[in-house]
Amino acid sequence: MTSRPRFLMCPPTYFEVAYVINPWMEHHVDNVQQARAQAQWDALHEALQARADVALVEPAPGLPDMPFTANAGVVLGDTFVPSRFRHAQRQGEEALFERWCAEHGFAIRALPEGLDFEGAGDALLDRGQPLLWMGHGHRSDAACAPALQALLDIEVEPLRLADARFYHLDTCFCPLQGGALLYNPRAFDDDSRARIEARVPAHRRLAVDADDAAAFACNAVDVLDAVMLNRASDALRAGLKRLDYDVIETPLDEFMKSGGSAKCLTLRLDEPR
Repeated sequence: MTSRPRFLMCPPTYFEVAYVINPWMEHHVDNVQQARAQAQWDALHEALQARADVALVEPAPGLPDMPFTANAGVVLGDTFVPSRFRHAQRQGEEALFERWCAEHGFAIRALPEGLDFEGAGDALLDRGQPLLWMGHGHRSDAACAPALQALLDIEVEPLRLADARFYHLDTCFCPLQGGALLYNPRAFDDDSRARIEARVPAHRRLAVDADDAAAFACNAVDVLDAVMLNRASDALRAGLKRLDYDVIETPLDEFMKSGGSAKCLTLRLDEPR
């Protein structure tokens, strides 16, 4: 029997927009409806639990972005490489996520001092080949690519993010089972876009339009035969259907006020070598 996928989530007990560190946060400081955010998180948690095992990390006061567990670090096999957040407002999360992973059996492998790295927000494993895609340009340093390649013994393909709205790779790029890809081509510079196209054949690439990109359609959770996301257009739903995916829409607009959606709220814990 195939084991169920495993994810880490963090309840949004202290979630709010208390500062501005990305364009989505502008005009939303102190503008989160907490009860609505909790209900949206609960709906995502329930949908994910139907297909996967979900572990929880305890939220902490004063760390309103901690529910975005994708940014905790990157997992490969039994190794966890913790994040080193660029902005001071999130740096308090580092020790809490590192402790949780150590207590749950992961070997902690730290990047060299002085590198900014924001975990599985910017480091996404391909689903069809042994390859780690790594976004840089806004939150993670380009120098993390060779460092991660050495730490994890996996090829790393760096991609430069060119649009400040798509400040993490997982806001504009979602590897799918079998080597397919859901992505926003306009979020990358020309060289990075060309390297994506060289590694993923056209018939396996599903490009989103501007409206789907702005609705965080690429910030999706790929789990078994389903893709969970905030919202999808009819065209995107049809495209995912052609790739044999069920599409599960679960509104997450309260979290988009802080610049995150479904993928940001989850960290995959069972990434195989």
